[in-house]
Amino acid sequence: MTSKLESTFAEILAQHKLPTPVTQYRFAPPRRWSFDFAWPDKQVAVEIEGGTWIGGRHSTGVGFAKDCEKYNVAAANGWCVLRFTTNHLKTSYPILLLKSRLTPDSL
Repeated sequence: MTSKLESTFAEILAQHKLPTPVTQYRFAPPRRWSFDFAWPDKQVAVEIEGGTWIGGRHSTGVGFAKDCEKYNVAAANGWCVLRFTTNHLKTSYPILLLKSRLTPDSL
């Protein structure tokens, strides 16, 4: 399922002509974990963290702990996971970080 924030991020990626990601990429079978956006050939992933200021799933104790497990397994397997909040999407911050990871020669 794609959230409104994920749709917004996809539009931002397209506007900046970054490589097209795989969406909802499952990275650790048989676990059901997936990244919101992934560039598997670069082992770069993006997670859009919605609801951070309104008590959404990512900011509850249980949700946070599960996210830590997921991100730690990803890191242990060589993934760079970039996490962005709603406020980040209003700035150039996500694009600058992604460009540095996906197209380092362009900076």
